[in-house]
Amino acid sequence: MQGVAGFTGTKGERGFKGDKGDQGSMGPPGAPGPQGESGTCPATCESVPGAPGTQGPPGPAGARGLPGVQGPDGPKGMKGDRGDMGLPGNPGRDGEKGDRGEQGMCKCTNGTNGADGKPGQKGDKGDKGDIGSQGIQGPMGLKGNQGDLGLMGPPGPCSPAIQSAFSACINESFPAHNFPIPFPHILTNQQMHFNPNGIYTAPVNGTYVFSFHLAVAVKPLKVGLFRNFYPVAKTTEGTVPSTTSQAVVLHLYMGDQVWLQVKDPSTNGMYTDNESKSTFSGYLLHPDSCEFPSGRNYYFPQPHHGHYTWDGPEPTTPPPN
Repeated sequence: MQGVAGFTGTKGERGFKGDKGDQGSMGPPGAPGPQGESGTCPATCESVPGAPGTQGPPGPAGARGLPGVQGPDGPKGMKGDRGDMGLPGNPGRDGEKGDRGEQGMCKCTNGTNGADGKPGQKGDKGDKGDIGSQGIQGPMGLKGNQGDLGLMGPPGPCSPAIQSAFSACINESFPAHNFPIPFPHILTNQQMHFNPNGIYTAPVNGTYVFSFHLAVAVKPLKVGLFRNFYPVAKTTEGTVPSTTSQAVVLHLYMGDQVWLQVKDPSTNGMYTDNESKSTFSGYLLHPDSCEFPSGRNYYFPQPHHGHYTWDGPEPTTPPPN
């Protein structure tokens, strides 16, 4: 008896079941069978559609298609609202000059002269016109008659060569009365018109300015400014210690003399020390003439002869103006 693959036994004996063998190799194809009978068509050959299947998942996006063919123009739309006004356009270029027209024919007739009309009313005042250009200079006229003599003008400025100024201090307190006060301590006297004995002599006719600033101590002070022995200005200072000051403008003639003078021993309290000074000053404000006196025979006048008193000389002759 043929046993299971892989084992061979004798008949009549029960053998053990062997393991499954390996699959055999595929055999060659067999010969085609005979053609079957023709089938018969059922009552109808039309196929019946089956029930629709469930919707499948969306497929991936396809590639962009080609542009379609331009369609026909649509119908004309309705009229829209009026738009905003646009910006002004650029000015156009000037056109070409036209041809000259034909000359017109005058068909006028000479009319008769009308009567003169009445003058019209005066019109309003017109605006002031612009200043015209300067005209051409006309010919020189005839010489006129000599005019009347005019008033004398003020004196003109003089040369700076005519100068005079001084300033000086006393060096002793309580000067003697009825005599010019000496001022030996000279501060300035470049023209040498001031004598340290206390007398200033005017070099030219002119206007002068004099001033004094005096310290007063121990006793009162009565001091006067004198011109040619006549008092011009007097000052009294009764407070001690104190100071007194004064300035005077005088017109002097060349040779006039000016000085300071105290009244008496009880009122000569003019004082000086290391802390206080008594000064006498003057200067020429302006001369009357620009000519400075000079020459071989020129000399400064000598001091006037007279008696130094507080009230001036006896009134035998009127004092100078």
